[in-house]
Amino acid sequence: MPTFDLPPTGLAILTALQVVWVVLSSGYIILERRSSQATIAWIVTFAALPVVAFLIYVFLGPRRFDRRKRRRHRARSVVGKQQADLERCTLPSDIADNTPTVSLLENAVGEAATLRWADVDLLFGGVAKYEALCAAIAGARSKILMEYYIWEPDHIGTRIRDLLTERASAGVRVSVIVDGLGSGNAKAKFWAPLRAAGGEVRPFNGVNWTTWRPTMTNFRTHRKIAVIDGRIGFTGGMNLTDNHSAEFAGEAAWRDTHLRLQGSAVEGLARVFYEDWQYAGGDAPKLMLAPARDTGARGQLQDVPVQVVSSGPDENIDAIHKLFFSTITAAKRRIQLTTPYFVPDEAMMNALSVAGMRGVRVELLLPTAGDQPIVAAAARSYYPELLAAGVIIHELEAPVLHAKTLVVDDLAIVGTANMDNRSFRLNFEVVVVMYDRRVAEQLAAVFAEDVARARPLDMATLNADPLPRRLLASTARLFSPML
Repeated sequence: MPTFDLPPTGLAILTALQVVWVVLSSGYIILERRSSQATIAWIVTFAALPVVAFLIYVFLGPRRFDRRKRRRHRARSVVGKQQADLERCTLPSDIADNTPTVSLLENAVGEAATLRWADVDLLFGGVAKYEALCAAIAGARSKILMEYYIWEPDHIGTRIRDLLTERASAGVRVSVIVDGLGSGNAKAKFWAPLRAAGGEVRPFNGVNWTTWRPTMTNFRTHRKIAVIDGRIGFTGGMNLTDNHSAEFAGEAAWRDTHLRLQGSAVEGLARVFYEDWQYAGGDAPKLMLAPARDTGARGQLQDVPVQVVSSGPDENIDAIHKLFFSTITAAKRRIQLTTPYFVPDEAMMNALSVAGMRGVRVELLLPTAGDQPIVAAAARSYYPELLAAGVIIHELEAPVLHAKTLVVDDLAIVGTANMDNRSFRLNFEVVVVMYDRRVAEQLAAVFAEDVARARPLDMATLNADPLPRRLLASTARLFSPML
């Protein structure tokens, strides 16, 4: 077999080119001001696998929102000019210890995160969520706003579309945002009936092959928002897909949690939607604001102090990351985190570990495998350090765990954000913070039910992992900033 040997001069040229490549790429990565963990991971990848690293970076690496960031700021400015003459609530004395968290979020996020009142219904499972959403849509009289990461053209997705079409035909203004990649299966033909009835559907960072910029692939709206007549709002972990509904998926239906809000706090969800709507090319209709605390039918848990917190790559605040970090570090009694994707950065690892060592009861409910095996493998590499700090880890094998909730003492958070770099810094996310012992206890009760079906994880179990599984976990961790 013939061999090809480069002459010394050719080898020297290639070596010099590689050095230049590593220096230039490293400089670019450093200028992006990522975490030290992410910066080192990218530099090592560029040095070891330059071609592969370049291709991965084009699609998954960029954090800069450049021209689109300016467009986002214009959208935020227009929406921000619409001042809300709504009652700002104060925390009851029994949970006033959370006042610093309230101030942090109002300063970081702005008007949308103003502390408001809401009636809260926790919706566990797709059947409860979809029944409540369908009822709200059917009762709409003036305006429906919906934004979803995944909207599948299956039974659930079609049912919701048909309801929206009926309301649009009746004169209700229907505005829909779907992520350009996450909802890629819902083609123009699927949306044709709604558009024909007068509804508007806009893709978020859509993939148009004539104008597509691969560097924008990284920036997705992971939000799940519905606002009906400015009075009723929904958000949480559930997309519009049969996977979440026992009606169609049976016992395999994903385990998830959603929220229904009624009251002035819904205005926060509407603001987040309208910023995305303007960014996606829509106009800026006047915000429809609910009365401060009187919305007719009341929710199960009434008069709950609530903040709506959004974050995304269009700002450098990382508000949801700061929220999680500040609440975890301030915990006194308990931390109960449920998340399908657990790839914490150094700050979150320190916060959880130190909380465990301080004597706080820290419990994590995580999937055994989930729907993304590489993420589950990376998560497993963090377990030894957490277990050593006294953190309790539960693994739920079935059904697929997709809920995103956090209970810290008497504070509760439900939303779309996972415990990973993608949710904290790359995706557009939204969560709802509820300062109410009743909400926290209800979530804690469901957490206990999930734990009863899960298996506890300990060092003996981890040490029994076969060598290939341990190697996969350690390797996946190297790429955790990119996941």
